Amino acid sequence: MTNWPIGLSTGCFYQRNILDCLESIRASGFSMIEVCSSPTHLDYHDLGAVRAVAVRIEHLGMEAYSFHAPFADWIDISALDRDHRGRALQEILRAVEAAAALRVHHFVLHPGPEHANMPPQEERLRRMENTVSVINEVARRCGELGIGCVLENKLPHLLFSNISDILCILAAIEGGNVGACLDTGHAFLSDDLPNLIGKLAGHLRMLHVHDNRKQFDDHLAPGDGKIDWAWLMKELVSTGFHGSLVLEMAGTQDPNTTLENARRGRSYLRRIAREVALGPGGGK
Repeated sequence: MTNWPIGLSTGCFYQRNILDCLESIRASGFSMIEVCSSPTHLDYHDLGAVRAVAVRIEHLGMEAYSFHAPFADWIDISALDRDHRGRALQEILRAVEAAAALRVHHFVLHPGPEHANMPPQEERLRRMENTVSVINEVARRCGELGIGCVLENKLPHLLFSNISDILCILAAIEGGNVGACLDTGHAFLSDDLPNLIGKLAGHLRMLHVHDNRKQFDDHLAPGDGKIDWAWLMKELVSTGFHGSLVLEMAGTQDPNTTLENARRGRSYLRRIAREVALGPGGGK
């Protein structure tokens, strides 16, 4: 199977109100979206506003496939201070309520803090325990609201970004009802893409797809960087992946250019997927 649905994250328009972007996204041929949680884009604290967005999405014949949890330095689910950790949890739970109002399939969460501090081993273990505790609460609420919770691999300089940490966190989650979202750009920068695909295979529900040149987190269109997409798609086929691909594109000053990049990336993915499905010489 290579006919995975391809959607677009609205994060490429995070500085604009989502209601100002939906029509142009739909007109570009994207009916499936991941909703960005940037407050300037969508105030997820305001459930009335979120429901209005849900109505607009439905009216346009679109689907809110996933919702990205808010992330910031102060939203530290590993924090040693209980009050700090509690504030982070409450902020994420507010976002879960918004995700449910949008009727998404998956709530995408970073499994750890957004800082690069690498603490001593004892503190690191305490922080991982705290992270698991918070994710358990988030996953429980997601389950009550009928949406899935998936953990995204982070940039390599951040705490709990490596595959062993992610697997430890997944293994410690109660009930085993938390999946994974593979971020191709993050994994490529970590030089760990093969490991992540193989070891997350049983957990993998969706992909964030974007490219880079192995220097910066550029969020380029697939095919504009150095990721070997043919190899990646063959690996996905071999693991039996049946989820969706969500393009995470860098925004540009011109929205039309941003959407053109997204369309080009989608076309490239579809062409590579078709070639993989046909096999050597199958398209001749």
